[in-house]
Amino acid sequence: MSDVPLTWRRLLTFFVPLGLSASLVTLSHVIISRTLATSASPETVIASYALASSLLAVTERPSTLLRQTCSALVRDKLSFRALTFVTYVFLVCVLLIGGLIVYTPIGRGIFGTLFGVDRALLPSVLAVYGVLMFVSVFSVIRNIYQGIIITNNRTKWLTIGMIIRLAGMYLLSLYFVHVYGVKSGIVGAVIFVAGMVIEAGVSFLEGRNIARKMPAKKEGHPVETRGDVFRFYKPLLYSSFVAMFIGPALNIMLGKTDGVALAISSFAVAGSLMQLTLSFFIYIHQIVLNYYKVDPLLVRRFALAIGFIPAALVAVIAYTPLGYWVFGHVMNVEGQLLEESLRTLRAFILYPLVMPWLDYGNGLILLGGQTKVMLRSQLANAICTIGCLLLLIALVPHWNGMVGALAQSLGLLAEATIIFLVVRRMGREPKLNRPAA
Repeated sequence: MSDVPLTWRRLLTFFVPLGLSASLVTLSHVIISRTLATSASPETVIASYALASSLLAVTERPSTLLRQTCSALVRDKLSFRALTFVTYVFLVCVLLIGGLIVYTPIGRGIFGTLFGVDRALLPSVLAVYGVLMFVSVFSVIRNIYQGIIITNNRTKWLTIGMIIRLAGMYLLSLYFVHVYGVKSGIVGAVIFVAGMVIEAGVSFLEGRNIARKMPAKKEGHPVETRGDVFRFYKPLLYSSFVAMFIGPALNIMLGKTDGVALAISSFAVAGSLMQLTLSFFIYIHQIVLNYYKVDPLLVRRFALAIGFIPAALVAVIAYTPLGYWVFGHVMNVEGQLLEESLRTLRAFILYPLVMPWLDYGNGLILLGGQTKVMLRSQLANAICTIGCLLLLIALVPHWNGMVGALAQSLGLLAEATIIFLVVRRMGREPKLNRPAA
């Protein structure tokens, strides 16, 4: 980092563009949903896209971890080359897995058995995923160069890239709606891939420019080989595999409540609103990664200043009349679903209270190179979530969506507990050492 003193203004200048770019992501989904809704059979088209996207959310998760890996490890051209090799290996694996899903019976087994997709809809879902699988490729390119951009305090380019991406997706959606026509869920996949290509392009151009100016070898920087990167990244990758089980477990157990459809829909509605309030605050770990060593006291104060905002927003919506307006007018929810969604959101209150501090703790863990801890913490999350689901379904199945909200929140608390027990053991000043084998 530079020798310029760390100030509140500098932290805000770094953090706000990150938060804006994360919040703007939600608009990309709105553009796609509205485009697909103009088709002759919107239910089928939207369903095929949504089901394919649900698998993409699982397969793309490991690529997003490359951003944190790059931010934590890359400080010179030598460490960047090491990361690039790991990236190539990952890209080959992504394309191989995508090909197996689309062109072999494995895909039919995953969507037909695990996701319960109707046999008649399977070809459409697989066709959509055949396009969406390339999102992960460009997501990897975007994430490694965004890691460099973030480390060099050029975060405004993340917001710029997202704005250009949204503009491109919107123009492409207009073409499909008014010229080509919306005939299948593949349209949504093409728009999404095009948006990712645009954002990856912007990130590549700016990030590559910064990478060229990095020193060949930064004195004292311990990351030099592919093995260093693999040892740091592998536990993150394994933790993402553990996290895969939480979503399906929630859906399965919500299917055992007294009001299945109401439980699943209220959980989805309340969860989407809760995640929207959190979206601006998911980069606290980057503040820690980039500035904790510069001024740990100011970083802690900054985290304290913003860390309670998501919980406060959720509380205001969940426990005041504003909630009826938000769910009724903004999200177009009404009747029994509105009431159940409000109750579920109230049960979610612990989640936005814990999440910013978990992100802060994860930043300290990443800064200390102790990524194996994140595998243990994710295991704690999964075990606690599934255990709470089983207990709540047995005792209070009439709570419906609240069952999922409470279980997911308590699972997150278990994850945060593991992280902060380790942080406490590491001490207040974690140092980036060569990751242990």
